[in-house]
Amino acid sequence: MKAKQFDADFDGGKDIAAILDLSQARRPLQKQRRINVDFPDWMVESLDREASWLGVTRQSIIKIWLAERLEQVASGK
Repeated sequence: MKAKQFDADFDGGKDIAAILDLSQARRPLQKQRRINVDFPDWMVESLDREASWLGVTRQSIIKIWLAERLEQVASGK
């Protein structure tokens, strides 16, 4: 399929998922890297309460909060 036809199909709302090869797809700047961090018990309990209230996992809330903080630092706030 030519790029022009692909763009037209996509812009027209057609389902293009079937023609994509996602086996080699990568997300830029999203490579995962495992680290270990030790937290005091009170902090883990607080994280778990907040995560439960938001309906996310402990890992998710840590990632969300760290990303928010890093964005603030990057923007100079």
